[in-house]
Amino acid sequence: MSKENYLKVALAQIAPVWLNKEATIEKIENNIKEAAKNGAELVVFGEALLPGYPFWIALTNGAAWDSPVQKEIHAHYIQNSITIEKGELDSISMLAKEHGIAVYLGIMERAANRGGHSIYASLVYIDANGIIQSVHRKLQPTFDERLTWAPGDGNGLQVHPLKDFTVGGLNCWENWMPLPRTALYGLGENLHIAVWPGSDHNTKDITRFIARESRSYVISVSSLMSKSDFPSDTPHVEKILENAPDVLANGGSCIASPDGEWLVAPVLHEEGLIYQTLDFNKVLQERQNFDPVGHYSRPDVTKLHVNRERQSTVEFE
Repeated sequence: MSKENYLKVALAQIAPVWLNKEATIEKIENNIKEAAKNGAELVVFGEALLPGYPFWIALTNGAAWDSPVQKEIHAHYIQNSITIEKGELDSISMLAKEHGIAVYLGIMERAANRGGHSIYASLVYIDANGIIQSVHRKLQPTFDERLTWAPGDGNGLQVHPLKDFTVGGLNCWENWMPLPRTALYGLGENLHIAVWPGSDHNTKDITRFIARESRSYVISVSSLMSKSDFPSDTPHVEKILENAPDVLANGGSCIASPDGEWLVAPVLHEEGLIYQTLDFNKVLQERQNFDPVGHYSRPDVTKLHVNRERQSTVEFE
């Protein structure tokens, strides 16, 4: 696309090669190449896609104390998570630069500044020059996710220029948290990225709600996962499969316009790239009657304070 007010986006609704980071990276790279070939300027992948969502917790009594099964699967998960400082996203960054395409990618981050043994559900933004501009660690893992993920911090509450747009994003149920949303609105966000592990029960309501609240475009991207997607070499895979339904994540990727109506309704059970072109002028049209941090706000009455310091247990001077 040549005009600055138009942006072609691609929603990568795919399944991971579950808990296999090398094979999942290859699949991500193939989708980036395909999206760029078809003229996309931004491609978005789901929450924790690299290397996959911890579906085993709900299927194998994940809260069992001191369970060898839980310990062994958890260790396997950490081994397949991503340490950015080791260059494990370099090949993806190089592709983004080569093809001039921006990327939002959900990863399990093995955070070096927190000792390297805990993992965070992180949303990474790589710009079209191949530079990692932000890594947002999910503020609060949801329900049983807390058995394997650590809570993040506000450092990644950032937005980024993309043509006429200002883009930001949150992970999964963070999108239901009014204050993180407000932090992004206050930074000028008008294209909101919401990433999910999968399924329209997550995306069908909140996507349109955020669009209507913010008068922004909202892109929700979910992954897919079925019983047949569990690799045979996964630790204790037989226990996982014993209680697994045929479909664990049915997709539900979608786009809402700044008026809160569907631009792309939730897409179910289809693997691949979903394309759409966004017109920035629609944002300005809908801000005429409501702007949550502009003319329809009262900062003299209510105001949000945000701590964006990257948290670490140890500071060295």
